[in-house]
Parts: sequence; C-alpha cells; structure tokens
Amino acid sequence: MEQGTNVIETEQSAIRMLREGNIKGLEMLVRLYQVRALRAAYGITGDPHAAEDVVADAFLAVYDRISTFDPNRPFAPWFYRIVVNGALKSIRTNKRTEPKSENSTEWLNTQHDTAPGPAESAEYNELRLLLLDAIYELPPQQRAALILRYYLNMDEATIAETLGCPQGTVKWRLHAARQKMRESLIPHALADGI
Repeated sequence: MEQGTNVIETEQSAIRMLREGNIKGLEMLVRLYQVRALRAAYGITGDPHAAEDVVADAFLAVYDRISTFDPNRPFAPWFYRIVVNGALKSIRTNKRTEPKSENSTEWLNTQHDTAPGPAESAEYNELRLLLLDAIYELPPQQRAALILRYYLNMDEATIAETLGCPQGTVKWRLHAARQKMRESLIPHALADGI
C-alpha cells in the first residue's frame, strides 16, 4: 500500500509542477508511465516505431493540455485515453495491425518493466508470440479494450472512461475479444495436447 501511495504522491507532485511550468513534472510522469504506455501502444499498433511515436505524442499532449486535466480525477485514464486514441489513429493512418516480425518481441523485451516475471523462459516467449498473433487478429477497438483490461489492469468503468464509450460497449468488446482469442488459440492448444 505504501508503494501505491508514493506513486500517487509522485504523480500529484508531477502534475502540480507541470501546471506551474516546470518541465521536471513531465519528466516524472514519463518515468511513471512510459514503459506501460509503450507496451499498450505497441499492443494496439503492432509496430514498435509507431508505438514510440504515439507515446511521444501523448506526452507532448499532456504537456500542452495539462491545464485541462481535472486534478480531482485519476491521471491514468486521462493519459491512457490519449495513448489509445493515438494508437487507434496510427492504425487508421498506417493500416498496420500486426507485428512486423517475430523480432518485434525483442523490442518489447527492451522496454523493461519493474515487475518481475517469467519472460526469460522459452515457453513463455512462445506463448507470448501465439498471444500476440491472436491479439493482432482482433479489430482495433476490441484490441484496445483487451490491452487496457488485461495489461493495464483497468476495470470496465475506467476502460469506458478511457475509451469514451458506455460500459456495456466495453463489456461487449471484451467478450467478443475473448471469444475470438479462444477461437484462435484452441487449435494451438489441441496441437500441443493441452
């Protein structure tokens, strides 16, 4: 709990500094959100370069629009809405919705998150490739909802706020995405004898 409180305090301090014109506030927000934003943008676009552009643009938007942010509301949904909208716009512009190559997971590995995990194991990397393929088969709006729910651990209400749609739409997108993922992954599970 103490660590979560420190993050909130750091975030609030960063927003306050940024509103006062101190660029160090933006630097603090970048440290707090860059890795997850890159991974979310990559999860939606499937292109590491597009993800980097989306996140850079999102932080510039934060700098430009911080005066419009309501400090009584959580920052993360507001920020991730900028990221998701940028990623969806990138897809519409570039028409790219799948990883450029299997080496794209190497890019993900360079975006270190502080949370430890079994990413080093070969089995996990193989599963991650299968999941990425299944994710990129989803329509962009379903993909965005899935990334926000299962990667960023947002609840349905926060996803609805982030995507600017009703909560029922989020539930439908998640249900449809899970169903399509299941249909994509079952043949692999059967082939592996799972």
